[in-house]
Amino acid sequence: MSSSSTELVAIASQPGIPIAQMRPVYRCADVQKRLHKLPPKEHETLRSTYERMLEKGAERFQVKPSGLPAMAHLYDELPNFHEVLDDIRRQLALCHDSRDALEITPMLLLGPPGVGKTHFAREVAQLLGTGMGFVSMSSLTAGWVLSGASSQWKGARPGKVFETLVDGQYANPVMVVDEIDKARGEHAYDPLGALYSLLEHDTAGQFIDEFAEVPVDASQVIWVATANDERAIPEPILNRVNVYQIEMPGRDAARAIARRLYQGIRAEHDWGQRFQPEPAEAVLERLAELAPREMRRAWMTAFGNARLAGRDEIQAADLPGSGGKRGAMGFLN
Repeated sequence: MSSSSTELVAIASQPGIPIAQMRPVYRCADVQKRLHKLPPKEHETLRSTYERMLEKGAERFQVKPSGLPAMAHLYDELPNFHEVLDDIRRQLALCHDSRDALEITPMLLLGPPGVGKTHFAREVAQLLGTGMGFVSMSSLTAGWVLSGASSQWKGARPGKVFETLVDGQYANPVMVVDEIDKARGEHAYDPLGALYSLLEHDTAGQFIDEFAEVPVDASQVIWVATANDERAIPEPILNRVNVYQIEMPGRDAARAIARRLYQGIRAEHDWGQRFQPEPAEAVLERLAELAPREMRRAWMTAFGNARLAGRDEIQAADLPGSGGKRGAMGFLN
C-alpha cells in the first residue's frame, strides 16, 4: 500500500461529501420570457423544454465536502491513477473547511486504450456523488451535441451540458467527454467549440445552449476528458485542463487489479460462492498480460468455462484464447 493510501485509511471514518446547499442553474424569469415570445402552436419541442424547466424549478443540489471522503479503495484499485487522485484530494482539502463550493480543475486523462480512463471518470463521479453526464466524442460529427442546435433546424434538441444540468439533480455534475481526440468536424461545425467557453469558469457561468437560448450556470461542472493521442487535441483545450499521462499498470499492479476483479465478481453473484476465494497464481499471471478493461470479460468467460467443467476453481485453460490463437478481448468500460 502506498504512503498516500496508508494516510487515507486514517481519515476513512471522517464525514464524506454531503449535499450542502441549493444553487440556481438558470433564471425562471428568463425561461418565462422566452416562453411568452414563442408563436402559438409552433416550436412544440422548445415549448415543452421551457415548460419542463419551469416545472422543475431552477434550484439544484450543490455538493460540498465537509470532510475528505474515503479514497483508500481508489488508490488500491487504480494504482496507475495515483497522480490524479492526489490532485483531486488536494483540491477537496482546500474547500472542505471553507465556504467555497467544490471546485475541481478540468482534467484530461491521456493514455492507451483499455488503461481504465473511462472507468476512472465514473469512479470520480461516484466518489463525489454529484451525478454524471457522458458524451462519447468518437461518434459525434457536429458541435451541437455539446451545445445544442438552433430550434430552427428540424430535429433540433438541447445539448448534453444543458440536459445534464436541467434534467439532473446537481449543479456540479461530473461531465465526461470521452475520446476527445476522436472528435470530427463536419463542414463549419467544430465539435469542441463549446468547450472553449465551458472550460473557463467565468464564461461557463452564462453558458447559452443554442436550442433553448437561455443562460445556464455551468461554472460548477466538473470536467473529465479522456484521450489516446494528445496531438489531435486543439491547443486552446490543452491550455484549459490539467493533463495527466496514464500508463498501463506494472505487472504487480496488474495482478492486484485482476485479483480484486475476481473477488468483486465472485462477491456480486450468488454463483460466485461456488468458487474458491482466491484465484490461482498461474491464472493471475495470465490476466496480468491484459489491459484493465479486458480483465472482467476474461474473468467472466473463465468462470463460465470452469463451471461447465464442473470445477470450483479457474484454470489458465479457462481463459479466452487458451485453446489457440488469442482473439481480441476488449470491451466498453
